[in-house]
Amino acid sequence: MARNEQRPEESQDSERTPLLLSNVTRHTPTPLPWRQLFVLFWIQLAEPLTSQVIYPFINKMVSDMPITGGDEAKMGYYAGLIESLFSVTQALTVLYWSRLSDRVGRKPIILIGLLGLTLSTACFGVSSTFWGLILSRCLSGALNGNAGVIKSMMGEITDETTIAQAMALMPVIWNTGATIGPVIGGWLSNPHEQFPSLFPGHFWKMYPYALPCFVVAIYCAGTLIVTFLYLDESVKFYNAASDTLEAGDTSTSSTPSALPSQLPLSKVLTPQVRISIITYTLLAFLDIALRAIQPLFLTASPSFGGLGFSVPLVGTCLAAFFFTSGIYQALAFAPIYAWMGPKRIYVISMMMFVPIWVLFPMMSRSLGKDKAVNVVTWVDLVLQISLYVIMDMGFSSAFIYIRASAPNAYSIGVTNGLAQTGASIARAIGPASATSLFALSVQISLNTQTQIGVVLRWLGSNLVYVVFILISVGAVMAVKRLPEKLELLVVNQRE
Repeated sequence: MARNEQRPEESQDSERTPLLLSNVTRHTPTPLPWRQLFVLFWIQLAEPLTSQVIYPFINKMVSDMPITGGDEAKMGYYAGLIESLFSVTQALTVLYWSRLSDRVGRKPIILIGLLGLTLSTACFGVSSTFWGLILSRCLSGALNGNAGVIKSMMGEITDETTIAQAMALMPVIWNTGATIGPVIGGWLSNPHEQFPSLFPGHFWKMYPYALPCFVVAIYCAGTLIVTFLYLDESVKFYNAASDTLEAGDTSTSSTPSALPSQLPLSKVLTPQVRISIITYTLLAFLDIALRAIQPLFLTASPSFGGLGFSVPLVGTCLAAFFFTSGIYQALAFAPIYAWMGPKRIYVISMMMFVPIWVLFPMMSRSLGKDKAVNVVTWVDLVLQISLYVIMDMGFSSAFIYIRASAPNAYSIGVTNGLAQTGASIARAIGPASATSLFALSVQISLNTQTQIGVVLRWLGSNLVYVVFILISVGAVMAVKRLPEKLELLVVNQRE
């Protein structure tokens, strides 16, 4: 099991110790630490639950507040602001938490993150003012550095024979939370009206969105207890007094006498770290943009460039993706990784964005003059979902590259923190930019004069897809700059 174990006299050498060595191979697979992985996955599930649970009711919640003045046009603006605050504040703080975890250990930071999620989610449900919603959402993102820290810990408890199998499950957990969160938010909202016999009190009438937030907050609180009791610290520091290696979390009775020296950011940002972060940020940006465009395209009427699906049918299509992707990732990624290697998977995954974006206007064109969904439309949609599943493998490869690019053992946390910062920024600006481009494309389609030419009219009405196809091509070129082969070295492991 790979651990950050270091004596003070080894500090200087380990600052130059790479985590990749081309001549290191291990033929006997190491057993996966399933108990620790289960706890980490349980922790990881908390983030998509807390970030996604508000989506079914946030528009209604904001419209009920005086800030909109009854203007529904303002509702989307304020709701979008609240939705993006989680990613914005997380982008501002995740590097700090990840860097701190390199010094004090992963477990204390994870516990702080879970406590922050518990309190902020519960407060969100009982907020009756717009500023209360903003404060709760900002606290949720600011106090939660777990996204980067979990990835660091995953890299430390696995090695080159098990990292692919472990990392393949991380997107599965995220997709599970992203599916369950909106279900909780939708089904448990307004319990006083939906289940009057179970929730008859004035409290539930006054705070109609408290129940789904409380349910997720209780999950986070329970996860905090599970983490405190069962999660083992993966960072080990040398204690000169006892000449032993000790866990760096707050549960140890003696304080390690020698904390490791950390590299400055200028030395952490090696060329390999930079390209790993850039590719992961591009992947996160394209993915979140696609997730924003897809339900918008499916629900928009054909005259506005969509398919006109009902909300339940859209939910079914999205659930089909999450379910299929989860099964595929869990069963197929590890053997495909062993066969193809991380770079080929990453390149192919990123290339999938190009046909995915191309299929949007193809589906619109397939409707024909009667604007009705037909067999061709469904074939295109099934193909798009299939390509989406293949694309999702890119995240597992991205996590592996980020873990492997860290300059030394005590830079794993900050490297993951930098990568998570980039991804959080991408996820903050991605939905707004994608939906704005979609709206602009619809406007051009409705207003463009026919005399400018068929080609220019088509390009204008499909501007959103043209832009993201170009970004996808650039992302593929960036991924091709990654190293061909990776082999993870178990750093300073005591046998």
